Amino acid sequence: MNATAVPASAARRALAGLSLSMLLSALGTSIAPVALPTLAHAFSASFQEVQWVVLAHLLAVTALVVGAGRLGDLVGRRRLLLAGTALFTGASVLCGAANSLWLLIGARAAQGVGAAVMMALTMAFVGEVVPKARAGRAMGLLGTMSAVGTALGPSLGGALIAGPGWRALFFVNLPLGVLTLFLVRRHLPADRPRGAGTGALRVRFDIVGTLLLAVALAAYALAMTLGREGSGLLRTALLLSAALGAALFIRSQARTASPLVPRAVLRAPRLRGGLATSALVSTVMMTTLVVGPFQLSRALGLDAALTGFLLAVGPLVAAVTGVPAGRLADRFGAPRTTLLGLATMAAGALVLSVAPVGFGVVGYVAPLAVLTAGYAVFQTANNTAVMADVPPDRRGVASGVLGLARNLGLVTGASVMGALFALAASAGDVATASPAAVAAATRITFAVAAALVLLALAVAAYGRPRTGAGRTAGLTPPRDPAGDGTAARPGTGATRPGS
Repeated sequence: MNATAVPASAARRALAGLSLSMLLSALGTSIAPVALPTLAHAFSASFQEVQWVVLAHLLAVTALVVGAGRLGDLVGRRRLLLAGTALFTGASVLCGAANSLWLLIGARAAQGVGAAVMMALTMAFVGEVVPKARAGRAMGLLGTMSAVGTALGPSLGGALIAGPGWRALFFVNLPLGVLTLFLVRRHLPADRPRGAGTGALRVRFDIVGTLLLAVALAAYALAMTLGREGSGLLRTALLLSAALGAALFIRSQARTASPLVPRAVLRAPRLRGGLATSALVSTVMMTTLVVGPFQLSRALGLDAALTGFLLAVGPLVAAVTGVPAGRLADRFGAPRTTLLGLATMAAGALVLSVAPVGFGVVGYVAPLAVLTAGYAVFQTANNTAVMADVPPDRRGVASGVLGLARNLGLVTGASVMGALFALAASAGDVATASPAAVAAATRITFAVAAALVLLALAVAAYGRPRTGAGRTAGLTPPRDPAGDGTAARPGTGATRPGS
């Protein structure tokens, strides 16, 4: 369906459904960690056991988000989004009703599968429900809802645990999930049928590639999220498994006629640059979550309540900035706005890398707000730029790969930047490091973060298209309507039937 053909009122309701889908997927990730101490007591389990309540969800999302996007392209994004939302909602109810820890962990994994579908397909619908000239604002709204879900999770979780109890953390998804299902079913455009007559030429889902990629990503994510209790031998084995799985995945993609990630998508310069910058920037944003609690509590001497309040400043700034960032992208163009966002992030990170402790709370929170506002601008503009010229039959996989890049950046940032921060503090346990050591480690870590943002800025500037045409940028191959990278060879005059 052409986005311009969707009535404005229907587009608003469709965006409401997509916004709720984005909110639910973010809330599902952010609300559970606060409950780990309560769950350990409720199930008489160790922390190493209850942390799988978080890890099971994270691994499912990371491993399956690309496959979910590709499957949506092939079987229909609307019907798959309905199925994913129903799975997420049903699994949430099962989480709340779980009478054993391992049932809860299994339900959280199922919830992660649903969240992977929702994360992969939500952005893919923007091009179908709003005109291209307003795509930036729609992306900004989705980014805002993601930030709201991230910011709301810890505070809402704490309130629910203190009130009705930990089961309410999951039951709260039931009314939101039902409303999302209603809006998606009622107002999103119906899936277009595959073109008649394609027969054997119909693209098949790459099951082998999906499994190989899932194994590689799950092994990497698990290696990066192992705490200090994880042995070096286990971490090494997981990283080797991830590398082997990635190598086998790349080999399988070169040999199959219907790859999980179509080769034409991988050849698109704008998508490649967008993925690299998204991963780098997400790594930097995780730095703020790793460093912030220690800088505020240890170096600045704030109590737990004030520390928690100030940690919410970043997500709140991102939430407020999302929609205005979309307007900027619509007015000045997504590539320029992407560079503006990265430059703003670099400025914030550089100030954090040199600000002395004597500047107090303002010296940390003000540049953090600048950094986070720049992230919101970048994320909105980058998503808009990447998705703008992706053909309709590839929007799901492109959205899924974008989600994967963000997740990998967050996972890597938590591990690598956390290790850097601990090393810079010269302490085995940062929680016992001196205030001066924590302050010095904060400056060093943000100096590295600033370097990563500058690298992302260079990648974005180098990959900026010299022309506005999507075909020139390599995003719209002229003769590959099947979406599998097997365009007709020059001179044959034959193409696959379009879908």
